[in-house]
Formats: sequence, C-alpha cells, structure tokens
Amino acid sequence: MIATGSNANTDEDDLRNLAPVHEREGEEGATVWTRRLVLFLRVMAGVAMVKGLFHWSRLLGIGMAGDLFEYHSIAWQAATVFFAVLDLVAAVGLWLAAAWGAVIWLMSIASMLALEVFFPRVFGASLLTGLFEAALLCLYLYLAVKAAQEHPP
Repeated sequence: MIATGSNANTDEDDLRNLAPVHEREGEEGATVWTRRLVLFLRVMAGVAMVKGLFHWSRLLGIGMAGDLFEYHSIAWQAATVFFAVLDLVAAVGLWLAAAWGAVIWLMSIASMLALEVFFPRVFGASLLTGLFEAALLCLYLYLAVKAAQEHPP
C-alpha cells in the first residue's frame, strides 16, 4: 500500500514525535526549560547507571564478603534483580532523553518508594532514601511541566 500526500506527512510527524530529544539538534529551538530538563535527565541517567551497577554488584557478590545473594530472602533477591535490570534500562533511555526512558525511570522510582513505604524489611527502611527519591520525582515533574509550558499545543 502506497501512502498518499497527507497520510505520508502525518506518518512522518508521528515518527518524529517518537524520536528522542537531541540536545544539539535545532539549538535555536531549544528553550531554557527544555535544556534544563534534558540536563536533569542526563544526570539521572548517571544516577540510574550507578544504582543499576550497585544492584548488579549485590547480585554477583562483588565486594560483599560473606553477604552472598542466596543467603538473602526471596523478596530481597527479587527486588535486587528487578532493580538491577530496570535501572540500567532506565539509564539508557534517560541518556537518550526518550519518553520511554522517563517512563522506565518513573517506574523504578515509584517501585523503590513503594518498597520503602510498604515493605521496609526488604532493603531496610531508609527515610533519607525515600525523601531523596520523592524529591527527584517532584523535581522531574516540575521541569517537565515547565518545559511543556514553553511548547503550547
């Protein structure tokens, strides 16, 4: 089936909307809040990468003398594997400033907050960790709203 003129343009626009944000592309079109959002996403990509590698080190027993993976509870093991994979996938998506990266990162943050609040014995309740992740979530939402206001529909 061959696309006609108007359908081809809308298909092209739909594909362009799915593409990740490119920081250098169209520098004059990049607004202040969009640049701040992309910078925040890149910083969070680094944080997610460190978190993912930390969970992998726990999974593989690197640097954990006598604290092996199989000696922990099933809940701890499942959460560790979950975050080991999820945080690294989120890091890639956040670095690309792709929409799916932010969704995966938000899922990771929400899951960690749920663990901290509802299942404090899995990783050990840490009020500081919960507050830090809630603050990051609020900062992301603030930056996303400000960036969206610069580009009205």
